[in-house]
Amino acid sequence: MATDNNGEAKRRAPLSRQSVFEAAVHLADRDGVAGLSMRRLAQELGVEAMSLYHHVANKEAILDGMVDLVFGEIELPATDVDWRVAMRRRALSARRELLRHPWSVGLMETRKNPGPATLRHHDAVLGCLRRAGFSIALAGHVFSLIDSYVVGFVLQEQNIPIRTADELAGTAEKVATHMPEGDFPYLAEMMIHATQPGYAFADEFENGLDLILEGIARRRQG
Repeated sequence: MATDNNGEAKRRAPLSRQSVFEAAVHLADRDGVAGLSMRRLAQELGVEAMSLYHHVANKEAILDGMVDLVFGEIELPATDVDWRVAMRRRALSARRELLRHPWSVGLMETRKNPGPATLRHHDAVLGCLRRAGFSIALAGHVFSLIDSYVVGFVLQEQNIPIRTADELAGTAEKVATHMPEGDFPYLAEMMIHATQPGYAFADEFENGLDLILEGIARRRQG
């Protein structure tokens, strides 16, 4: 049995495939996915590393399971509302979960073995669009477009160096000193707009999502 730093035996909870995936997600949320290893995961669970192999084949299987777990946390499109409402809710939920698990954005598109939650998620999104009358081709376009927008926005949120209104105002002031007056009028007015009280870059997500959904609705009617 594994021990903690004080030499005291850790309480060993029953292992299962699901508990291994959950522990791996917790570890990645806390420390990042780059340092994830079978040994570190075993330490997190309070077991010997070899015990993990009774439930998962290798680290790749763990990564697959982690991604599937995240997909399982994303709200599936409801079947009793308009497709736009369903797609909006699903996109908001996806953004929320991707931000909660920062490592997941870089990992999702690398996996070749989708799990049951991933398959259920994809089928539900496509099913929502197909039941609403979208052709299979247009449903594929919409699925790709919305997911590209969600992932791209999350990447911006994760990497943008400006976090607060004060930081934004300070950055705008600094940039303005390098902009000759009158040379960049539209950028200047946007900087003024973005530094007004109440402005938050995060709010642009829903604004952009609504523009996308409006455009899709027009395309569908055309």
